[in-house]
Amino acid sequence: MMNEAVLKLLKTSMWDLATCADGEPNVVPVAFKDITEDGKLVVGDVFLETTLNNIKANGGRIAISVYDAQNLEGYQIKGTAEYATEGTVVDTFKAMVEKMFNGAATAKGALIITPEKVIVTTPGADNKKIL
Repeated sequence: MMNEAVLKLLKTSMWDLATCADGEPNVVPVAFKDITEDGKLVVGDVFLETTLNNIKANGGRIAISVYDAQNLEGYQIKGTAEYATEGTVVDTFKAMVEKMFNGAATAKGALIITPEKVIVTTPGADNKKIL
């Protein structure tokens, strides 16, 4: 599902998280992100209030868009998110955010996203192809 091209783009580009609840869509860019060894996507929660509320209301449904603006390569990943407030992944994000903001901000938790579908968004013959 997540081949080397998808993983490379996830590691090198910003992600946009999209959620929806009560008919109101929400999308936010995230910089505090990582991929676990078992293929889960993790996002540090610094300012994710609306995203978290939507996830609670919609059974954890989430979509991620990742793309390279220069060559137009892109992917949409759909899955389910769970929220964690403790553990190694949360500790890692807390340290990362506190260092970046010199202690003025911290991560409150982390979204742990299980990918269920990867869709090509790159223009061309493979556009909308499910990997």
